[in-house]
Amino acid sequence: MSDIEIARAAKKRPIQEIGAKLNIPLDDLLPFGHDKAKVSEGFIKGLQGKKDGHLILVTAINPTPAGEGKTTTTVGLGDGLNAIGKKAAICIREASLGPCFGMKGGAAGGGYAQVVPMEDMNLHFTGDFHAITSAHNLLAAMLDNHIYWGNDCEIDIRRVAFRRVMDMNDRALREIVCNLGGVANGFPREAGFDITVASEVMAILCLATDLEDLERRLGNIIVGYRRDRSPVYCRDIKADGAMTVLLQQAMQPNLVQTLENNPAFVHGGPFANIAHGCNSVIATTTALKLADYVVTEAGFGADLGAEKFFDIKCRKAGLKPEAVVLVATVRAMKMNGGVKKDGLGEENVEAVKAGCANLGRHIQNIKKFGVPAVVAINHFVTDTEAEVQAVKDYVASMGSEAILCQHWAKGSAGTEELAHKVVEIIEGGSAQFAPIYPDEMPLFQKIETVAKEIYRADEVIADKKIRDQLRQWEEAGYGNLPVCMAKTQYSFSTDPNLRGAPTGHSVPVREVRLSAGAGFIVAICGEIMTMPGLPRVPSAEAIRLNEAGEIEGLF
Repeated sequence: MSDIEIARAAKKRPIQEIGAKLNIPLDDLLPFGHDKAKVSEGFIKGLQGKKDGHLILVTAINPTPAGEGKTTTTVGLGDGLNAIGKKAAICIREASLGPCFGMKGGAAGGGYAQVVPMEDMNLHFTGDFHAITSAHNLLAAMLDNHIYWGNDCEIDIRRVAFRRVMDMNDRALREIVCNLGGVANGFPREAGFDITVASEVMAILCLATDLEDLERRLGNIIVGYRRDRSPVYCRDIKADGAMTVLLQQAMQPNLVQTLENNPAFVHGGPFANIAHGCNSVIATTTALKLADYVVTEAGFGADLGAEKFFDIKCRKAGLKPEAVVLVATVRAMKMNGGVKKDGLGEENVEAVKAGCANLGRHIQNIKKFGVPAVVAINHFVTDTEAEVQAVKDYVASMGSEAILCQHWAKGSAGTEELAHKVVEIIEGGSAQFAPIYPDEMPLFQKIETVAKEIYRADEVIADKKIRDQLRQWEEAGYGNLPVCMAKTQYSFSTDPNLRGAPTGHSVPVREVRLSAGAGFIVAICGEIMTMPGLPRVPSAEAIRLNEAGEIEGLF
């Protein structure tokens, strides 16, 4: 059966029953139909004095075309923990429409380790992304309107720093000219669109602790600069209040369920390149008050996702992860070992061994944050015993353990061994989490620390104007912010074709951006796309309603 057929056959329980598993009262669940709901702001505020559960991060090796299955493993582990008698919940990101209609497909897990309703989650869901798109574009409209009606803030229209967004892949909108058509339409200028998940408003919603914090952060968004290079903020345009109103409901976490009727919070979805790539702080902190074990994930491989989870999300939200599950596949090891995609079905133990260097690098990096790691080998039917054993032996030589997981085919029965191991790690109490650099470290040194410690680069290359810009931000009071590295997800280096565990490379910083509302400095390394395009044959061509009115083609 395909993923969507399995999801369609799910025996879902009413969302009120799922909420009851976490002791959420009926009046504090705001239902969207029968199988999804938002958790009320008032209920969340009332949880503040409760003790936190244990936080587990699921991350992965660098992604390859062979596939890793990070979300599938997150869901499978959550179900596995519940199956061995633990009160567990999962926290994942919402899916963007752009990739769903492009080439990535959905983001709700797969096989018998899925979150449902899968179709809703991959389409409009509860409207959060639409609200973020609207709030972002309200500010863009008010910015151009401010300039049109006299420009009291004296914004230099050559230095407008705020683009528009939409939740779709559309390369035609990457660079545009707006305000054409004469005096009545404003002052012509160059502009463009990003995809909604790249919006600073998205990053802000996912880092804000409550509505008051949300409004403050929105007010801090820099929309442009004056001729003297001084910044103009969203609050100067007086858009922060109305944006908060548009985002009031979107700030409330969404509760859904796994195929095994266990609770899942699905909320927020910032880009893992240009932003921090984690689900919302408010969903994670709420889940920690309601469950004994919370399984969450971070975008792309551990060099991007886990590093940002630790250095940005955990630092800012005061979270203390106690275990990391690092997802790998035999297929991906073979690809890292030089095997082409069409040869992945054939046994090649030597290629597996050669490709394990990438996995080993991630294990070493995670240990630098003081959090113990276990490797989950996401099983494919073509994997042979010798290949699986090669991965297990390699991981053992790194001082960790690898466990074969078959959640895609067996659901929780395929992750019970992993669940027991994670509980054992947490009960061992060996986690001593700390970010990899302190707040007070200079900004360029923070960039160097990530590049050298995590990517194993020899140097960071940056023009004088970039270093000067970082110093200016330090003088303006932004020196304590963490850095958010924007680079390719496919390699430790900035070259997407350089697989394995490269050393001796350089990290060129092409540009730095201040996300003053979100609260981090973005260092852009190489070419990073903030508005994807559709592939030659987009997934949208296969998506349709069948004769029964059911959606087909989402996967």
